[in-house]
Amino acid sequence: MLDQNLKSKINKLWDKFWSGGLSNPITAIEQMSYLIFMKRLEDEDNKREQEAQFTGEKHNSLFKGNKDCKWSEWTNLPAERILEHVRDKVFPFMRNIGDGDSLYKEYMKEANFGIPTASLLIEAVNIINDMHIKEQNQDTQGDIYEHLLNELTTAGKNGQFRTPRHIIKMMVELADPKIDEKILDPACGTAGFLVNAYQHILQANKKEGVSTLTPKQKKILDEESIDGFDFDKTMTRIALMNLMMHGIRKPNIYRSNTLSDSEPRIPDNKYDVILANPPFKGSLNEADISERFRIKTTKTELLFLELMYFALAPSGRCAVIVPEGVLFGNSNAHKRVREILLTNCRLDAVISMPSGVFKPYAGVSTAVLFFTKGEPTEKVWFYKMEADGYSLDDKRTALDEVNFGDIEDIKKHFKNREKENPIDRKKKYFFVPIKEIKEKDWDLSISKYREIEYEEVKYEAPEKLKKDILELEEEIVKGLKELEV
Repeated sequence: MLDQNLKSKINKLWDKFWSGGLSNPITAIEQMSYLIFMKRLEDEDNKREQEAQFTGEKHNSLFKGNKDCKWSEWTNLPAERILEHVRDKVFPFMRNIGDGDSLYKEYMKEANFGIPTASLLIEAVNIINDMHIKEQNQDTQGDIYEHLLNELTTAGKNGQFRTPRHIIKMMVELADPKIDEKILDPACGTAGFLVNAYQHILQANKKEGVSTLTPKQKKILDEESIDGFDFDKTMTRIALMNLMMHGIRKPNIYRSNTLSDSEPRIPDNKYDVILANPPFKGSLNEADISERFRIKTTKTELLFLELMYFALAPSGRCAVIVPEGVLFGNSNAHKRVREILLTNCRLDAVISMPSGVFKPYAGVSTAVLFFTKGEPTEKVWFYKMEADGYSLDDKRTALDEVNFGDIEDIKKHFKNREKENPIDRKKKYFFVPIKEIKEKDWDLSISKYREIEYEEVKYEAPEKLKKDILELEEEIVKGLKELEV
């Protein structure tokens, strides 16, 4: 979550865009992304130059022959020159960086620089400089997108909700992607899951702060290990820029509707780890649904679950956010999806989340499913998350450290679940055997299994209550008489 100072600066930038004629929120987000990316290109180039000096390696600057495309250079141009220079020189340079066959170059062909006036560009530059984007980590950059998306009046129209970064982190830590694994997000949005998975792997392969990855391992991680798909062209571009800003020179982000492709872009049995919050509460026309799907349904949340099941390699694992209805829906398609997750996979965990997690976009109740492909389930670990560290209203204010929520508790007990083997169903977490779940028609809602412990309330005897009331009445009358005196 962003602090108030940064929020006010982003709001100020949004107001400038709005008054400057960029009233479409997605357009504003995209144009802001371009500016942030321009600044980060120079920051990353400077960082690599410093690293090269430290290691003694040769540094090939991204800006070789294009020094006037550096943020620090063009932002100091006079007002009468700056807009033309950025539109005609800097933006084409930014659009064409990378290898000749890179996906970034392919999808940036359609990109347009849309800031209409020099005054708006200068004001935007000043605000971004004031935000110190160079010092912000990937969480903050993700939150910048999220905060701007608050302006979307159509948020959630197609079931598209930005995933809070602390929920992404929790899911990545549960899945624990490794250096030699292939990772997928089939509906990646701004690539929050993929960025965090990448950072998780880098952090896990450090010793005393220094990377232990070989050049070959790092190249494979950067160029072959991470795939993302999204049907929205703007989100595809933002995802590409987001990954590139975090050090991946050649990201694999594809523009594709993965539920409708006649020739599947996502192959079966390929991915070791899938992390996703796919669009839900939506439906497709039957004619648009790919023939690869075997479950007869038009609901996107069920189709995405089957797609992820297909895409997982044997022993591959998936952490995915689903709407609560997936857990207990009584249609044949709902039941069949749950049966697949419980019989063809090992459903490791169902983490029920409070409805406020996706506010201000929606108050929809959701859960995280974690499953491993290829072996049947014997028992399922349920957890009732009651708080995620933020208030569950539209403001989503950070709670204090004492009441910071259940996320650390979830990670701790999930890791130790086999050793602990919890069976007390009055607690937040416990195991339920597959036999019982099957008997309940594959129902995965925690309310079906959790026992609520009611506290016995002891009331005073009626005679005692009557006596107390009469005594209180006498005291009131006595007090009124004393006031009259």
